[in-house]
Amino acid sequence: MTEFDAEQFEDKYANYFPELQRAYKNAFETMNDAYDSQLIHGIDQQVLNESEPFYEGDGEFRIELPEEPYDRLTAVVVDREKFETVLDRYLDEIEAELRRVFEFEG
Repeated sequence: MTEFDAEQFEDKYANYFPELQRAYKNAFETMNDAYDSQLIHGIDQQVLNESEPFYEGDGEFRIELPEEPYDRLTAVVVDREKFETVLDRYLDEIEAELRRVFEFEG
């Protein structure tokens, strides 16, 4: 495991690509086991594929989404409220996985 460095995270894809992949994959697997797999695949491939993680400090991360994430989802028919609920849960899971992968918790 590479030691986390906040400054290096600014160039995250060059410095931490395997760790980012692992965090997103772990979050995907958790969400895919808990929710409708078509919805999770749609969110993963049509919304999160253009998301970007940012380190906020103190072991906290945030995920920036592309504009109008609901409108990007064309692979699945789902009402906005359910989509937003599942997406919020998915983002929480990604952020938790980033904390785990970079050893900020557990």
